[in-house]
Amino acid sequence: MTLDLHDYVASIQDFPEKGVTFRDISPLMENGDAYRQATNDIIKFAKDKGVEMIVGPEARGFIVGCPVAYAMGIGFAPARKKGKLPRETVKASYGLEYGKSELYLQKDAIKPGQKVLITDDLLATGGTIAATIELVEKLGGVVVGTAFFIELKDLNGREKIKDYDTLALMEY
Repeated sequence: MTLDLHDYVASIQDFPEKGVTFRDISPLMENGDAYRQATNDIIKFAKDKGVEMIVGPEARGFIVGCPVAYAMGIGFAPARKKGKLPRETVKASYGLEYGKSELYLQKDAIKPGQKVLITDDLLATGGTIAATIELVEKLGGVVVGTAFFIELKDLNGREKIKDYDTLALMEY
C-alpha cells in the first residue's frame, strides 16, 4: 500500500511570520510507515544513479540523508554552519532573505569523482542546495542528483539547480 505523504505534512499558517505557510515534516517522521516510504523512494532514486555518498545540509538534510546512507551502506557527509566541523573545510556562501550565510564541508569528506546525492527536507529558493552543490564540486565530487521530501514550487528553487536531476516527493 502506498501512502499519500501529503497526509503526513502539517501546514502551519503564519509561521515563522504572517503570510507564510510552514510545511512541517514532523508528522511524517513520527509515522514509521510514512518515513520508511519517503526514505525508500529516495533510496530507489539514489540506486538508479549509482550514488556512492550522501551529503545533506544542516540540519534537516541530516534527517533525510542519514537513513538513506545507512540503508544503502554508504557514507554521509554533513554540510554545516561555521565553526561546527573540526577539520580543514571548504566554504560556500549563499543568499538569504535578509543577508548571507555560509556552509562548510570537510575537505576529506568527498573523493574526486565520487558520485554524490544531496538531500534535504525542502527545496524552496534553492540557495542552500546550490551552495551544497558548490562544496561537493569544489572537492571534485560529481553531483548526480538532489532529493527532497517537499518542493515549494512558487519559490522557483529548481531553477537554481536546473542542471541536476531532482526528485521531490511532494509539491506545494
